[in-house]
Amino acid sequence: SDTIPVKTILEEAEEKSMSTGLVATSTIVHATPASFISHNLHRRNYEEIAADFLKTDIDFFVGGGKKYFDRRTLDDRNLIAELKAKGYQMSDYFSEDFEDVRITKDKFGFLTSDEEPLPVLSGRNYLLEASKKAVNHLSKKNDEGFFLMIEGSQIDWGGHANVSDYIVSEFIEFDKVIKEMVKWANKDKNTLVIVTSDHETGGYSINMGSTKDTLVTAFTSDYHTGTMIPVFAHGPGAHRFSGIYENTAIYNKMRMALNWEPLTDRN
Repeated sequence: SDTIPVKTILEEAEEKSMSTGLVATSTIVHATPASFISHNLHRRNYEEIAADFLKTDIDFFVGGGKKYFDRRTLDDRNLIAELKAKGYQMSDYFSEDFEDVRITKDKFGFLTSDEEPLPVLSGRNYLLEASKKAVNHLSKKNDEGFFLMIEGSQIDWGGHANVSDYIVSEFIEFDKVIKEMVKWANKDKNTLVIVTSDHETGGYSINMGSTKDTLVTAFTSDYHTGTMIPVFAHGPGAHRFSGIYENTAIYNKMRMALNWEPLTDRN
């Protein structure tokens, strides 16, 4: 039978003249950011996913994975040069620290590492600054609003590694981002902030004997678990995100918050 290609939220936002952005502490072609910008059969086809950035008009992106753009094995394309030719201001960790970047063009991309970025514990520190620059940049581009996805990617990796300090340090950083985004939304009064995850990892538990300064922790797995995931929403349309539902329902809840028609009965 005929199939209808499903557009990502980011693609539909672009069609409606909204500004769009992605910020992640993984490579920018990793599973979560890729799902917002790319159409591919496999999440690890990183070079193919990177090439999909040339098929969109994303306005702002920050994450790792430089080698998938400029030292490719699939072909001899230099996607960074192609993005520059398309009007993007492109920079990377090798040229300058992110905190020193001045955004001078409408479209901006920064690659924070050659492959995966470092953990917070090893010195990575760009997520908060990138998130603040993203909302400030995207909100000034037009009057149609913006869609921005920010991922604290390595919280999950700490769960896979069963390393409590890894999880906690990444979560502390992400918590700072949440506070800044809520603060920005409160000032704007017309922005919905949604905070959630696709799954829990590790069966992580905080046990008796823990204090605010010292945690006694344990794990049941080094992979994803069936633990229920909270969804926190703040701002216009936040009421749609209460209750218990499949995580796939979040897609349509976001569509309805944007006054778009839902695509399924999961609403």
